[in-house]
Amino acid sequence: MNLNNDLGNQQIKDVIEAHPRIGEILNHYEIGCVTCGVGICLLKDVVSIHALGDEIEKKIEEEINAYLQTAA
Repeated sequence: MNLNNDLGNQQIKDVIEAHPRIGEILNHYEIGCVTCGVGICLLKDVVSIHALGDEIEKKIEEEINAYLQTAA
């Protein structure tokens, strides 16, 4: 995943805390990291570990990057 601001290399807990909308995007694809109590996985890893396929991963990447562009 190629996410703006090197967001893919940040812990999911920190990402969702700073950008709750990203949690909503992940929930849409049934990636339930919002409720995780640990949250130390990197954003790029939580997407790839769910093995949703390249097409869905690309959609997630595009949605997150589009959100980040509007949030800036």
